[in-house]
Amino acid sequence: MSLQYIKMNYILFDGTVRNALLPFTFTRPVAEIRIGILTIREKWEKHLGFTTTTLTEEYLSEKYPMVELEENVMINASFLPNDVLSEKVKMLKKNQAIFKGDDVIAFYTHDTQEEVNFDTYEIIEYLEECLTVEHTWDIFAKNDAALRLDFELITKGRTSEPIPKSVNVIAPENIFIEVGAKLEFVTLNASSGPIYIGKNAEIMEGSMIRGPFALCESGRVKMGSKVYGATTVGPHSVIGGEVNNSVLFGYSNKGHDGFLGNSVLGEWCNIGADSNNSNLKNNYEEVKLWSYETENFAKTGLQFCGLMMGDHSKCGINTMFNTGTVVGVSTNIFGAGFPRNFVPSFSWGGASGFTTYVTNKAFQTAKIVMARRNIDFTEEDTKILEHVFEETKKYRKE
Repeated sequence: MSLQYIKMNYILFDGTVRNALLPFTFTRPVAEIRIGILTIREKWEKHLGFTTTTLTEEYLSEKYPMVELEENVMINASFLPNDVLSEKVKMLKKNQAIFKGDDVIAFYTHDTQEEVNFDTYEIIEYLEECLTVEHTWDIFAKNDAALRLDFELITKGRTSEPIPKSVNVIAPENIFIEVGAKLEFVTLNASSGPIYIGKNAEIMEGSMIRGPFALCESGRVKMGSKVYGATTVGPHSVIGGEVNNSVLFGYSNKGHDGFLGNSVLGEWCNIGADSNNSNLKNNYEEVKLWSYETENFAKTGLQFCGLMMGDHSKCGINTMFNTGTVVGVSTNIFGAGFPRNFVPSFSWGGASGFTTYVTNKAFQTAKIVMARRNIDFTEEDTKILEHVFEETKKYRKE
């Protein structure tokens, strides 16, 4: 059976949800979104047993190129794989497509096809349940389910490193520790969900963590932190204080006291000491969140919804974010009071008003921040952020 798809080329495409996932998809394809433990791309590659490439916006394609061969399977990146779905994708043949309702999940194509007419395809209906990421808030709202699936996928057939004797532990069978991880004198309660501690990660003494929880490679939890699931701390990210049901993609810091709840931080974000976000309105009403699709505030159907912060954005000490705040890419927020609940990309200021964060200053900061982690701010990164600056100009008061 494996010979049937051994030479197949898999391409993840953004689909119709890309704009609904801004500001996170300003700087990455949908496939690079982290939910659970892994990114969507990493999930598909583990299930398929093959690497993938990406069909995305043209300005992102230099950093995230597509490799097209004679025969390809296109996969909608807003659908998260599971064992049943990935097997159906592996078995796709020419002129076959998998649909769930009106949405295409995957289809077989070849490089000479200029456009795809699904009327000519054999449609395979996928009737089972599967996770999808269609809105920014899905990233934290569905993180519990995604984390459990990833935990099973990553740890199946493997043995955890031993739990140190000083750790106060509940349900140790639901805990997996990778090589090089450090944790002493912490409390881990995995009775409500699994806890995954990645390679070379560290949980400092006095921290209390309730699953589901994932601390990815080289992530850190500072002393005395209080963490509620379902929370994911991406690679090389740092958390401290109180964190509840939040996702940090990677290389982001919320390293001090203060509350972060029902929130998503992109990469290279920094939350200043004693900063807090509200995740519940005073009148307990449904939270509305800025939508780049409608350029207005959209209903989320959620009572709890906090902060959505795009890549390279920062806030100073004691910053206060209102319920359901969307912060774009490369913003710098500081000062007293609540900034408005939609802060456009490349904004500089706070509650008293914003000016434009000019690109040469923003890029200089990005270079310094990334150099601390021995990562270059590349020409590709520059071009992407310059495009975002131009694309979001209409939202800023120049």
